[in-house]
Parts: sequence; C-alpha cells; structure tokens
Amino acid sequence: MKLEKIVPIILCGGTGSRLWPLSRRSFPKQFFNIENYNDKTLFQNTCERLLSLEKIDQPIIICNQEHRFIVAEQMRKTGIKPKSILLEPIGRGTCAAVAIASLKAVEHDENPYLIVMSSDHAIKNNKIFIEKIKEGLKYADKGQLVTFGIKPTSPETGYGYIEFIENLEKKFIGSQIKRFIEKPNLKKAKELLKNKNILWNSGIFLFRAKDILKELQNLEPDILCYCKQALGKSKLDLDFQRVDEDFFAKCTNISIDNAVMEKTNSGTVIPMDCNWRDLGSWDQVWENSEKDLNGNAIQGNVFLENSKNCLLKSEDRLLVGVNIKDLVVIETIDAILVLEKSDSQNIKEVLQKLKNKNIKESTEHRKKFRPWGSYTTLVEDLLWKVKKIVVYPNQSLSLQSHKHRSEHWIVVDGTAKIEIDNNIYLLKKNQSAFIPKESKHRLSNPNNVPLTLIEVQNGNYLEEDDIIRFEDNYGRKLKQ
Repeated sequence: MKLEKIVPIILCGGTGSRLWPLSRRSFPKQFFNIENYNDKTLFQNTCERLLSLEKIDQPIIICNQEHRFIVAEQMRKTGIKPKSILLEPIGRGTCAAVAIASLKAVEHDENPYLIVMSSDHAIKNNKIFIEKIKEGLKYADKGQLVTFGIKPTSPETGYGYIEFIENLEKKFIGSQIKRFIEKPNLKKAKELLKNKNILWNSGIFLFRAKDILKELQNLEPDILCYCKQALGKSKLDLDFQRVDEDFFAKCTNISIDNAVMEKTNSGTVIPMDCNWRDLGSWDQVWENSEKDLNGNAIQGNVFLENSKNCLLKSEDRLLVGVNIKDLVVIETIDAILVLEKSDSQNIKEVLQKLKNKNIKESTEHRKKFRPWGSYTTLVEDLLWKVKKIVVYPNQSLSLQSHKHRSEHWIVVDGTAKIEIDNNIYLLKKNQSAFIPKESKHRLSNPNNVPLTLIEVQNGNYLEEDDIIRFEDNYGRKLKQ
C-alpha cells in the first residue's frame, strides 16, 4: 500500500454545555485542561495525537468564528502550523463541516487520507489508537469509509452506538455497519449492552478524500454543492478563512453519521480499545480522572474530609467538602455548580432555563480572547469596571477612543508602550497612565515576554461596543 499524505480534520464547533460552568459558548470545554494528566487542553492533545504517524500532514481546523483567536493561540503553543483554519459562520452539523474540510483538503493534494476527530475527546492509550488508525488505512485504501467503535463498559446515555454485522468473538479487525443508534435512554442503553455486536460511536472517521466526496455527491448533493460555493466565496482574514455565510447557512443541519455513514454501502467499523472517552458530562470527567483512595477526583484549591466518590474542581477560591459523597462541585470566578453525579446529563436543561432568563453567566466567560491577547473582567459595578489585560509579545491593541468612559492602566508585569493623543510613553512595573474619555490611545507590548496590566474603567456606559477604531493590525472594522 502506497501511503499518501494523512490530513487530520479537527472539529472544534461544540459548546460542551453539559460541562457548564467551566464550558460556555464563549469558551467551550475543548479549550480547557480537563484531562489533568498534562498541561495541555483537550484541543491541544487532539492536535498532537497523530504526530507519531508516518506521512501525517498539517491539520485542517474547523471552528466557530467566535473562537478563532483561542484556536490560533493554542495551536501556536503546540508548535503545529495548521494547513487551514476554517471559520464556520453558523453551526450546521458535522456533515457540512466534513464536506467543506474535504473540499479544502483536495485543494492541496489530489486524494489524501482524512482522519476526522472531535477536539473534545480523551484518549489515554495513544499507542493502541495509532495502531488502529494504521489498520483503518488498509480499509480506506480499498475505498471504505471507516469509523471506530469503542467496546461499551457501562450503559452510557451520553453516547451514540453502532451495531455491526460480524461476530465480535471472531476477533475481527473491521466489519460492515448494520446501523447507528442515537443516544438512548437508560433502559435502552442497558438493553444494548446485552448485544455483543454493539460499540460506542467514537465519532472518529477515516477515508480517502475522493471517496467521502463521492458519497456526499450521491447522498447529500445539496450540502456538497452549498459547501463548494461557500468555500469558493470564502475570504481570508489573517490566518483564518471565513466561509461564506449565505451559502453555508443553506446546508442541512445533520451529522456525517446520519447523512452518509448510515446510508453508504462502503461503511466499515473497527473496534478500538484505547481508553477513549467523550468528556461530555461531569460524571464522565470523574470516571476519566485520577482519584484518591476514597474515589475523589480533585483539581485546584480543594480540601476534603470524610468524603467519597466526588468531583471537586476549583479555579480560584478554596473549596471545602465535609461528609459528602457522589457530588460534583465546580467553582469558577463567577459561578458555582453543585449537583449529584447521577444528574450530570440534566445540566443542559437547567442551562437552557438560565439562558431563557438572560443570565449572562450561562453563555459568557469573564475571560475574552483577542488577536493581541486576552482580558478578564475581575469586578464591575454600574459605573466602573476592573479588568486584567494580557498582551502577547510584540502585539498591539488598535488605535482607538471611547465616547463614554475613561481608563486608568497600571502595569503589573512587563513593559507597556502607551500612545495617548500622539504622545508616546514607556511604562514599567508599578507605573500607570490615565486615558481621558475621547482621547485617541493605543497599548502595545514592545518586548518578547507577555505584558500584564490592570485597567480601571469609569463611565456611564462600559460595554465593548464603545470602541472607535482608527488603526488596527488585525483587519477589524475602522471608523468611516
């Protein structure tokens, strides 16, 4: 078998609502370090998972446009330069995402192998994972569309299932797929476990680009057509490629499983026992975590006394648990979640109720990423707000002004280059500057280490749309 290039396609469009309050629309779970066995995020571990595979190429990343700067920064830290970062203007399911990524892949190579992976999965045995991918390449080389299934260990209601035709006891490598089964209720999940020909659906796929495009043409020609037009009318934006919204929005919102894998005659499933988990709920995070002798998984500033089988995670404040069991307690800077582990799948419904009440914490994190760095809102009131601002090395905010607020900057680490009404200053640690309302100003980091400062805002309107840009290094909209 002649091995062509293998292009990873990494899907980053999920919001991970069942891992609220850590995961939110503005900063989903894939960009956090949840596995807690190294200092990498789920997304970074996914990007690095295939590096030892022969002929592995640079990945194609597909993400929500809101998360583009998070993706770019986390990719930068891995040292992997993506082939492309495609920005979805709207979520349309994995079928459209796979279609447009496959079209992008054949722009660079005639017919590469494509490995489709979600960015929020945990795989602890990477050696077996790579071995199974190599087995899958043999099937993909024969025109098969390969997916990988996980032997169930419990009646999971948060996973989909795959039923295959061959007898598992024959120790087959790959089998024809009989059917896909959507996430079941508990009763149905228990029944499925009695079937020896059942696997969890990992959501990992492997095929040649031309084979998946051929099946998309046969089974979902409209989606493929709209994706071709959306990609053809896309626009480059720094390191990103913005997919055209008008055409992409016409795509049916459907998964690649339902659109293609359930209907194709070329589907093959390969069992993969690599300690895989889709960390889609807090009970699954607990199961996947290192635990103490009492079954407790803890992360951050946590103290437990006489407690069993709990998951406690603290981002900031001290969490103390006494005489508790089977609980999940998650502390963030602006929200705390307490629930029984067995109720982990119900968070999505509760979160929807919070959204219906327009509670900001249901979707927004206090930390926001920008192309130049990030800012975190520390505390705020009606007429004032305090932020922590981090500016990446050799980066600069736009030249801007505000109609409704003044600002006071205090440098706490690094050196800041400050421009206020055409006057330029260098500020060191513990030095500060005042920016009057309506003054043209710009903040820059002239050094090779991050700049950290505290910003105090005062005014009768403190929202982010009170920014008038005059110059910008990142192509954002300027004052006309």
